[in-house]
Amino acid sequence: MISKEMNKNLSINGGIREAFNEARRQKALYGDENVYDLSIGNPSAPAPGKVTEVLKDFCGKKELDHQYMCESGYEEVREKIADHLNQKYNTGYGINNIIMTNGVAGGINIVLRALLDPGDEVIIFRPYYPAYKGFVGNWQGKIVEVNSKEDFQPDFEDLEHKITIRTKVVIVNSPHNPTGVIYTKETATKISEILKSKQKEYGHAICLLSDEPYRDLVYIEEDLPWWPDFYQNTIVSYSFSKSLSLAGERIGYLTIPTEVEDSENVIKAVRLAMGGLGFVNAPALFQRIVGECIDEQVDLEYYAKNREILYGTLKQCGYECIEPKGAFYIFVKAPDNNEERFLEFARKRHLIFVGGSSFGYKGYVRLSFCCKYEVLQRATDALKQLADDCRLTAS
Repeated sequence: MISKEMNKNLSINGGIREAFNEARRQKALYGDENVYDLSIGNPSAPAPGKVTEVLKDFCGKKELDHQYMCESGYEEVREKIADHLNQKYNTGYGINNIIMTNGVAGGINIVLRALLDPGDEVIIFRPYYPAYKGFVGNWQGKIVEVNSKEDFQPDFEDLEHKITIRTKVVIVNSPHNPTGVIYTKETATKISEILKSKQKEYGHAICLLSDEPYRDLVYIEEDLPWWPDFYQNTIVSYSFSKSLSLAGERIGYLTIPTEVEDSENVIKAVRLAMGGLGFVNAPALFQRIVGECIDEQVDLEYYAKNREILYGTLKQCGYECIEPKGAFYIFVKAPDNNEERFLEFARKRHLIFVGGSSFGYKGYVRLSFCCKYEVLQRATDALKQLADDCRLTAS
């Protein structure tokens, strides 16, 4: 009954869905405490206390407006977000530059709907968030994959080679899922130079779409690039899923600077796409809540502590991986580059990972450390045993 296109898309997130189902199956058999689910990026840190206070306050009001609003969201909330960005990045945004969205996924989809014609190309960097393929496919766009270097910074030569006259959007994601890498200011400068040159060569705008759900989860003393400072035609998609632990509430926003080429019509088209896709508007109650909590943040130490124990254990056991500087993932190289065998051995130890193939990068696995600290403590012995299993097999 389902369409051929949807049937093809069922395999896009297959590895993540498979890991999720395997974790459920094992927990039913062996108990939650004996299964170490490091697969899904589902935040476990408590939301900041102010979120709960504001929620109680709003819910206690006798007359709370639940009506539709402008597709862009409540003006007072967008004004607070614009002021927050202006203070943080020394920008001059107003309410018209902000559109409230149903999380990052909703934001990316409405941008792509507004910008893509069938056959237009969207560049993503390997490894990548697998849902990008589905988002682009929704609008009959074509995914073009660009390689990364050993440190998971983009391969600039490959990027320059892969941009064509049909390139319409380049998606960047930093802090990065699945590696935890942060794109440096040098990377932002180089990508921007390439895009400016290609725009001039082909005579049309190329949008840089910055996917930033992990922007506030950073473990180093370094300012992340604010991409609009580097490249004029930048749109930023942000989510409160991680920064406020509100993943299930589906609330975020787009920043579309006035400097974007034809920004007035771009904003109109994105707003139109919001309604056309059936989102209508972002959730009313949680627009109000994030507006009151715009300067709040989840306890970063919660994830920093998890990062320390997991990365330390992996390195102690001899696994090959890069220390994550942001987000809550570690991308681990499978022994002998044998991803399937590594996942199989891990599951026998009740360790649940996601294979790198799901992210377009075979021979690796992604481990998430957004679970509770106690899970990682219990997983330590299993990770050590898994390392021994792999060495015994390799010999």
